[in-house]
Amino acid sequence: MENSLLIALSRQTALRRDMTTVANNIANMNTQAFKRESIMFDDFLMRSKGGERIMGDKLSFVHDVAQYRDLSEGNFEETGNPLDLAIHGEGYFTVETPQGNRYTRNGHFQLNSDGIVVNTDGYPVLTDGGDKIQTNATDTRIEISRTGQIYTDAGQIGKIGVVEFANPQNLEKVSNTLLSAKNETAQPVETPDVLQGKLESSNVEPIIEMTRMIDIQRSYENAKKLVEKEDERIRKASTLITNG
Repeated sequence: MENSLLIALSRQTALRRDMTTVANNIANMNTQAFKRESIMFDDFLMRSKGGERIMGDKLSFVHDVAQYRDLSEGNFEETGNPLDLAIHGEGYFTVETPQGNRYTRNGHFQLNSDGIVVNTDGYPVLTDGGDKIQTNATDTRIEISRTGQIYTDAGQIGKIGVVEFANPQNLEKVSNTLLSAKNETAQPVETPDVLQGKLESSNVEPIIEMTRMIDIQRSYENAKKLVEKEDERIRKASTLITNG
């Protein structure tokens, strides 16, 4: 008698997580290089009482299997800032954090007080050799070629590190744009396509996400009505049994 309640509740739980994901997408639609996320759902089958029989009933619960990112490229926005970089095609920039190297496609970089190129969190951006990008106070220009070579008044000072992964879906998100590669090995992109003076925008489509949010809300309300009706049916049945 409680099976339909449990199934409806499993559906509501999955929908709440889906709603949280959609809300996070909308909140980050203006975050540079943010990748839209989705939940993958599947049925989870469980034997009910009598399920051992050939024609026994089986209960089908909703189960959120995994969360995955849409890795499609966002649009490129012209900024004119020489330290704004975007990657066209595959690849991630590497930044050094106290917890180890992290990876990002958000190329909104700047110079810190020591003349080192850092990301918005203040973490150093690394070259293909794993070194920090050090500039001089006397430098009047910073130019970065399409293949990543970095030039200042002193000449070439390095090549910005751009790496890729065999399965980027396995990268773990540590912030909205920083990723950890615990289960993946970074491989250098030999010929990256780096765009100077541009930033990659989020690939979130607000209208699509708002439509998803409305659909999820409707599905949640339908599941809620089912729970309420089933609860009322159980209470009526219990009253009839009690009053015998």
